[in-house]
Amino acid sequence: MPGRFFLTTPMREVAAALGVDAGALGNEPARHNIAPGQQIVTFGPGGFGHMRWGIIPVGRVNARGRPVMETLVNARSETVFDKSAYEGTGRAVVPANGWYEWTGEKRSKTAWRIAPKGGGLLWFAAITDVWKGPGGIEVPQVATVTCPPSADVVDIHHRMGVFLEVADVPLWLDGDVETVTPLMRPWPDGRLAVEEAVGVDWDGP
Repeated sequence: MPGRFFLTTPMREVAAALGVDAGALGNEPARHNIAPGQQIVTFGPGGFGHMRWGIIPVGRVNARGRPVMETLVNARSETVFDKSAYEGTGRAVVPANGWYEWTGEKRSKTAWRIAPKGGGLLWFAAITDVWKGPGGIEVPQVATVTCPPSADVVDIHHRMGVFLEVADVPLWLDGDVETVTPLMRPWPDGRLAVEEAVGVDWDGP
C-alpha cells in the first residue's frame, strides 16, 4: 500500500537515473526495511533530501471541520487533491526498489516482497508538508500516494502505490492538478514480481 519498503540501489545510481547529482546523500546506506515514522530519501523541487514518512496533520481538518488526528502515511489518489486535510501540500517522489505487504491472520501472516521484474527502481508519487513544533522546530514530512492495485498485486492488497515513469517525475513535481491527475493510475500489469519475503530482519535496517 505500501506499509514498508526497501531501497538498496546506491544513491549515486538513483540520482543518475534522474540525471541529477546525489549531493549530500551520495553515501546513503542500503536499507532493507523502511517503516513509517522513519526518515526516508525523497526527491523534490529542491533536489534530494530526508523527510519523515508520515504527515502529522497539525491544524488540518476533515470535510466535517474536525481535526485530523491520525498520521497520514498514505494518501488516496482519488481524494488527494480534494480533501481539506491535504490542502497546501507539496509534491515529491520516493525512490524504492520495492515494497512489502502481508496476508493472512495476525499470528500467521505471510510477508510478500514486491519489486520490478528484473530489478530496478520504482518512483512513488508523494505529497509533502512541514510539521512546525515549539521553539521553531520544523520537520519535513512526506506521504506516498496510492491507487487501486494492478493485476500483479490484487491478490495481495487492495491498494498499491502510484508509480511514475522517470520521464514523468518533473511533471509530477511541477505540473498542475489537471496534468498530473492522469499519472495517478495502477502500474501496468506484468511489470511487477511478487515473492514471499524471507530472511528480512523486520527490526533491523
